[in-house]
Amino acid sequence: MKISKFQKIRSRRFRQAKKLLSKTIPIWMVTVVLLNSVLATGFIEYYIMKKNFNNALVSLSKTTKSPAELVQILKQQVLPQGGYTLGVRWDDIGKKLLESGVIDKAKYEGLFVNDPEAKNQMKYLSQDLQDNMMINEKNAHFMVNTLWALGLVNKSDVLDKGSMKTYGKGNVMNFASTGGWNLGAKETSQLYSSVEIIKLTPEQQELVKKIAQNIYRPCCGNSTEFPDCNHGMAALGYIELAISQGVPEERIYKDILALNSFWFPQNYVELAAYMQKQGTQWKNVDAKLALSFQYSSAQGAQSIHQAVQDVPGLGSVGGSCGQ
Repeated sequence: MKISKFQKIRSRRFRQAKKLLSKTIPIWMVTVVLLNSVLATGFIEYYIMKKNFNNALVSLSKTTKSPAELVQILKQQVLPQGGYTLGVRWDDIGKKLLESGVIDKAKYEGLFVNDPEAKNQMKYLSQDLQDNMMINEKNAHFMVNTLWALGLVNKSDVLDKGSMKTYGKGNVMNFASTGGWNLGAKETSQLYSSVEIIKLTPEQQELVKKIAQNIYRPCCGNSTEFPDCNHGMAALGYIELAISQGVPEERIYKDILALNSFWFPQNYVELAAYMQKQGTQWKNVDAKLALSFQYSSAQGAQSIHQAVQDVPGLGSVGGSCGQ
């Protein structure tokens, strides 16, 4: 039988005490005192062991759920049923998008003709409202397209001087985020980084670039500084808008994580499962870390997918690129 560290210490102290006491106290008194000490110590050790065992049983009973129940819990944490309120206001952004020509109202209404939730969101394109933006499962399609339009048309150093220009070799129309946009009243080549919808100082433009370089999405291997797909362009638009409205950097990461989660639900429910396995609940996950290349790029998302293959019940939740 393996002897615990606690038992070794107790045995050594017993011998030391017996040797010391035997010099001054009759041996029978020493024996009685030490026996009582052993009994008391043993009772305390037994009590601690029993308490720990009972606590383990209680903890186990609380977490013993079916795979389907566990996945639903994770999904509710990542994709709350009531949605997620973002840190920015709509103000007159929607009206400016229509005025810029990046959104043709008739085309937009046609795109969402069978989407009741999107029809309710159309008010933000024609009115100046102080409502905060919100993302949920029902309006995720509307939000990605509207923020995509914002990122595409807004005058931006990221678009004019960044990777879109470098990798496009001057022709920025060869990417999914540019060539794939067909909802404008003008040619997309005329819309690209053409209107100062959001006024940003040079310092703010630099902050946009810095944050964008730290944010990835599961459909690509590029950061938001290279917004070559619709989700990347949408994230860029959101970062610019958030900085213009004074949203703190830490909150911007949390907001983009919420947007990504509703745009790529499968990937982020899997990431939540992975973090849970590591001992971190979704609410305690560092948003900036979750959005990094390690976890949110296409490569990172694939690694996470492989790492949670042993978690039962993680079926298809949905989400993909496209309008």
